Amino acid sequence: MDTHSKRATLKTQSTLILSCLALAAAGALLSGCGSKDNADEAPAVTVQVASAESEKIQAVITADAIIYPHDQAAIVPKISAPVAKFYVDRGSAVHAGQLLAELENKDLAGAVTENQGGFQQADAAYQTALQNASQNLKLAQEQADAQQKVFENRQNLYKQGAVSAKDVDDARIALTQAQNQLALAQKQLDLRAAEGQLNAAKGRTASAEAQLSYTKITSPINGVITDRPIYPGEMPAAGAPILTVMDLSRVTARAHVSQADAAQLHVGDAATITMAGQTDGVPGKLTLVSPALDPSSSTVEVWVEAANPGNKLKAGASAQVSVIAKTVAKATVIPAAALLTDTDGTTTVIQLDSSNKPKKQKVKTGIRNGDDVQITDGLKPDDRVVTTGAFELDREDADVLAKTKINVQTAGAADKDDDAGADDKKDDGKKDDDKKDDDK
Repeated sequence: MDTHSKRATLKTQSTLILSCLALAAAGALLSGCGSKDNADEAPAVTVQVASAESEKIQAVITADAIIYPHDQAAIVPKISAPVAKFYVDRGSAVHAGQLLAELENKDLAGAVTENQGGFQQADAAYQTALQNASQNLKLAQEQADAQQKVFENRQNLYKQGAVSAKDVDDARIALTQAQNQLALAQKQLDLRAAEGQLNAAKGRTASAEAQLSYTKITSPINGVITDRPIYPGEMPAAGAPILTVMDLSRVTARAHVSQADAAQLHVGDAATITMAGQTDGVPGKLTLVSPALDPSSSTVEVWVEAANPGNKLKAGASAQVSVIAKTVAKATVIPAAALLTDTDGTTTVIQLDSSNKPKKQKVKTGIRNGDDVQITDGLKPDDRVVTTGAFELDREDADVLAKTKINVQTAGAADKDDDAGADDKKDDGKKDDDKKDDDK
């Protein structure tokens, strides 16, 4: 055989070997790779398929979150004093206004008593001054009225010639004196000084009573005692809370999502909160989509609020929130595993007709939810697409794909084949062990 013939033969053999490898990588069941005539036969490929379904699909946005109580109060005393007594323990259910603890208050109680006495004295002085001033004013008014009548009578008598001018002048002088006394009595009735003393005493009493009231620690909200860091008799540090009350009847899960996801969300969207380690989520609603970005992460904070019967959701715990951003009641849905993406970004699937002939079909996608995806264009319900094996078929040229014979395998059969293969491997291993024993 000459050199040219040898090269041609080697080239033909290489081509056949590459063809066999390509078909093997595609999952095809080939026959006759050893001859040139068999190489032209249509390849047979075993695949799994799924039918497009008309069903509901939802766009669900999930994110990690931290659970916060609906309301919380870290109670810090307004005065510095040792704790005399606690009336609640950690875990106690409380209501707004309930007495939770008392601070030492004997000195403050004494101050209240002292200031109350001062107030009573100031009040008595004010009442006495008011009474005296009122009496003086009344007497001065009566004298002024009497002198006014005397003056008017003497004027009339003077006109009749019954009295002298001197008598009229004397009456005028007496009237003027009475009017001056009336003006002085009116000034004395202005008790601003006494009122000031009374108000000062009243203010000191109110301040002392307020200080005393601060020793009684009450709950500002309904909730549960979640922290009580000190014991009776201890002096709490300035500004440190002695009790923490949380309202856990409802909780809020705060999460951060991307800007693209946030654009799909609206307040009132149905949501679910699931704590780490739990399988059952608690239903809730989206209550906040922040109008501003978090400057540190360029994400958007969202809040999901939910009722919390039985305190199933724990404040401070990690959780996952799932928000239903959109729902399509009747959508054409296929498994996401059937989707193929070309180098130009086009999305396609391998579609089978009624005779199992494959073709590459362009599609447009919509909502993705887990393993399902909505097809908005390119398929209709009941159309069949290849799931397992689609990638290998997509690598074939159009003319090869058109001649490819498709063997449809159910998912159950594939599982059985895998189990059978595993059993064969076990049997082979057992045979190898037996052979080793015989050799020994």
